[in-house]
Amino acid sequence: MTQDHAHHNHNHHDHGHHEHGSGHSHAPASFGQAFAVGTALNLGFVAVEAAYGLISGSVALLADAGHNLGDVLGLLIAWGAATLARRSPGGRYTYGLRSSSILAALLNALMLLVTLGVIAVEAIRRLVEPSPVSGTTVMIVAAIGIVINTATALLFMRGRKGDLNIRAAFLHMAADAGISAGVVIAGLLIVLTGQSWIDPVTSIVLGVIVAIGTWGLLRDSVNLSLHAVPPGLDPEEVSAFLGAREKVVAIHDLHVWPMSTTETALTVHLLVPSGYPGDGFTTEIAAALKRRFGIDHATIQIETDAETPCAFEPAHVV
Repeated sequence: MTQDHAHHNHNHHDHGHHEHGSGHSHAPASFGQAFAVGTALNLGFVAVEAAYGLISGSVALLADAGHNLGDVLGLLIAWGAATLARRSPGGRYTYGLRSSSILAALLNALMLLVTLGVIAVEAIRRLVEPSPVSGTTVMIVAAIGIVINTATALLFMRGRKGDLNIRAAFLHMAADAGISAGVVIAGLLIVLTGQSWIDPVTSIVLGVIVAIGTWGLLRDSVNLSLHAVPPGLDPEEVSAFLGAREKVVAIHDLHVWPMSTTETALTVHLLVPSGYPGDGFTTEIAAALKRRFGIDHATIQIETDAETPCAFEPAHVV
């Protein structure tokens, strides 16, 4: 039995092949500036909002400042993971720290849901015990929030399809811009009608809308954490593609999993009874997997004797 590892140098990919983003391994690097600008904008807004909250005695503004501080933390988590993902492999981390981007996306999805829970509880409390709401102050602060959150979301707009970590940052900011827009509308309606129940009802409606959007992010990040095949990749298609290669009679022990939110790995055993086909054979297959499926890191094991059983051949054996 001969084994061949067909590796790819991660620093020299050709870019932009596959929707799920395997060809985007440099995406986090180009977003360093976006993270820095977004963090600075949001921190500045938190300071202004907390100051106005203390001056005007508005619990709502202080609560929103706390929520926006959570956004800063979310951005820092995503930024930290994008930075860690670029660290070279070494020591016990033979893949580097690429998977930290998956953890960050998962953490951001969970933080968003916790935030929504807090907003919902607060909204229900205000429905039960209505308190006067200063519509004008809330409108002004929320309007600033729309500008800052929209600007930050736009910084991550172009990377949201290729990288789940960037998508998490984008969704977090877009959700906040939506919540702020709802607050402005609610503030305006309160000023016009004097009905303070409009504010908590708006919070609940917006919370439900954001929760629906967050669910997809949570599902994808949990799936990546469980080493599921990345979205946009069909394992059956990959299997058929490998099985159809010249000289390959059978394939088994196929695994496809995400190394990060942008890179995919594959291992497979190929049965080639005609004899070991040479290193060029596996190198060409690895290049074809990269071109067609955006799989960055293929490890291919060649087996030449159909009579020698492979321990990993049964489908249920991992």
